[in-house]
Amino acid sequence: MFLNYLKNIFTKKRVKKALENVDHADSGAKVKTIGIIVDETYFHNKGEVISALTSHGIREENVDLLVYKSKIRKSDSFDYPVFTARDLSWRATFEKSEVREFADKDFDLLINYYDQEKPALLIVSNLSRAKFKVGFSSVDKKLNHFMINTDAENYQVFTDELFKYLKILNKI
Repeated sequence: MFLNYLKNIFTKKRVKKALENVDHADSGAKVKTIGIIVDETYFHNKGEVISALTSHGIREENVDLLVYKSKIRKSDSFDYPVFTARDLSWRATFEKSEVREFADKDFDLLINYYDQEKPALLIVSNLSRAKFKVGFSSVDKKLNHFMINTDAENYQVFTDELFKYLKILNKI
């Protein structure tokens, strides 16, 4: 318990230091591939988010999903990559290959679909090589290029606003 508390303190320090050096260089590339990081602790409708994206013209095979869970039981099985805070090392790196592969992909758009700051989620978002990052306004402002002010439960409002502004920014 105490070691987890210390680990969270060290991880938060690494996240703050890493967010000071964020580069917000904008690329004019069109959005074709999308990565989504979802916190399943509070939001369980990840399928509806993907279907809302496909209804706006994104192909489902171009959408990758990475899910954060607070706890994983040994009896649980998943169709998508899942990670927890336990997968995070003391040096703020991930030992799980699925998380490293997700962060190394060159997405045109990364959707940070979580509205509560957790060190593991922030580190994956920061490590991602995505060209354009979108998230909620309640998360650290340095992390995302574009922020939408809504709740995570309102996925339809989020996707409608996202595509409205992607059209304005000439990303789609």
